[in-house]
Amino acid sequence: MNGAAALPAAIVFAGSGTVSAALRNRLPADADVIAADSGLAVATALGVPVDHLVGDLDSVDPAAVQAAEAAGTTVDRHPVEKDATDLELALDVARARGARRLVVVDGGGDRLDHLLGNVLLLSSAAYAATDIEAFSGDAHIAVARGGGAAVTITGEPGSLVTLLPVGGAARGIVTDGLRYPLHAEDLAPGTTRGVSNELLGDAGSVRLADGTLLVVQPFGGAR
Repeated sequence: MNGAAALPAAIVFAGSGTVSAALRNRLPADADVIAADSGLAVATALGVPVDHLVGDLDSVDPAAVQAAEAAGTTVDRHPVEKDATDLELALDVARARGARRLVVVDGGGDRLDHLLGNVLLLSSAAYAATDIEAFSGDAHIAVARGGGAAVTITGEPGSLVTLLPVGGAARGIVTDGLRYPLHAEDLAPGTTRGVSNELLGDAGSVRLADGTLLVVQPFGGAR
């Protein structure tokens, strides 16, 4: 994360498989909570009340929608045939409601295209003015952008950290606290050089001059 604990935050639940109950302790308190379609079920299973539900609602139990509305959740319904996924609509709602920090929760699922779309969405230029991260399946993902604040990486010593450039080359990358450091170096799109680095201690950081990096901590190594 980018040291953004004080920023107005929103948690956005994507439709996915269930997530570990321990994840609730890693989510920001006093955040606006938005569910994208069947993300409502993910939030409910985690015991997190939803403030706003958005999407075409084709994958969520109608009874659950009624129960949420009765509890005070507002609902923004969209047609099934649309030009954005439910998650993208939910992220846009979060920003419109004032969020400057976005935390996406996606427990994973059985569609690779949805998973890839969700991960790539995090790096969209549309969210360049926000701090955005995700708990996706068994991984934590943060977005580092050129010229922005350093992304702080925390976790167990020896846990894995992968740096993946998206949308073009990532240039002038500087890391701290990683076993294989980068000193103002570049990573080209499609390279695997940034895969499976490791934290030396319990914290590190990464920043870059230009481009976008996904900072991925797989297997629950982040904390």
